Amino acid sequence: MDTLLPLADKIAIRLKDRRETIAIAESSTGGLISAALLSVPGASAYFLGGAVVYTRQARSALVGISEADMTGMRAASEPYAALLARTVRERHGATWGLSETGATGPTGNRYGDPAGHTCIGLSGPIARALTLRTGSADRQPNMRAFATRALEELLTALA
Repeated sequence: MDTLLPLADKIAIRLKDRRETIAIAESSTGGLISAALLSVPGASAYFLGGAVVYTRQARSALVGISEADMTGMRAASEPYAALLARTVRERHGATWGLSETGATGPTGNRYGDPAGHTCIGLSGPIARALTLRTGSADRQPNMRAFATRALEELLTALA
């Protein structure tokens, strides 16, 4: 959390100053993104909610993305990360939606992506999606790297 907490502090200041809000949908980070943002005192001013969307069942139950919505795309892809970020933002009525979906390791996912692969989506006044590959199969460092990159992307968008 040494890297995540300073990023969260900077993000919190910007969101509060701008009176903007955020909702999170994360997968292989297991809640690290939300935990970092919620560690800042006064998080209720900007954090509207979050979900760990780790399975198909969670995707449907927690963010309301159906199998029909997934037609033509797969999880752990930039189009899916963009859809996830947009959906969590809309469902929470937030200014921003941030998503992460990937494979932390030690093995890859069922879609053929290697361990260390994630896609990050941002939806709001700026929308983008990106892919990060760490080249590592080490689960915990990958979780931290994925969460760090997601928060860095948000901070850049808030600049």
